[in-house]
Amino acid sequence: MTNRFIAADANKCIGCRTCEIACVMSHTNDINMSPEYFQPRLQVIKGMTVTVPVMCKQCENAPCANGCPTNAIVRKNGSIQVIQERCIGCKTCVIACPFGAMTVVTQELEIAGTTQYQSQAIKCDLCPDNPTGPACVSVCPTHALRLVEPKSIEKLIKDKQKRTALEEISAYTI
Repeated sequence: MTNRFIAADANKCIGCRTCEIACVMSHTNDINMSPEYFQPRLQVIKGMTVTVPVMCKQCENAPCANGCPTNAIVRKNGSIQVIQERCIGCKTCVIACPFGAMTVVTQELEIAGTTQYQSQAIKCDLCPDNPTGPACVSVCPTHALRLVEPKSIEKLIKDKQKRTALEEISAYTI
């Protein structure tokens, strides 16, 4: 079974970070956008010649889930998700992720009149509660992000195979 995931086109990305803002807005009820609470589940990386968001690839055999000692990372609702109640913030998933798509954030909690801190892993979960799909995809002004479905992957593979076959045929007819 092939997972859905978001593909980013670096040739279209302008680094506006609209996707990061949409991500935060999709995952919080708090309108406080101060830096300590701004925790997107993707990160726009700006290099010398390229700008592109880095996010979870929704791996088939997810290394982050395989390494999680509390089974807090699971396949659910068509994506790899973190069950926050199980996460202990150990950062094993951060080390295991080959794409740098896992982040551990520390939240301040008020419990019985005392301030406590809790670390938890966050990552792209494809916005399962958003009826229109991933928030980042719908707001990207240049359409640099797209949700890739399993059927479109199958079509892409078939198209590439057909192109390869035609190139080989034309190479032998010359």
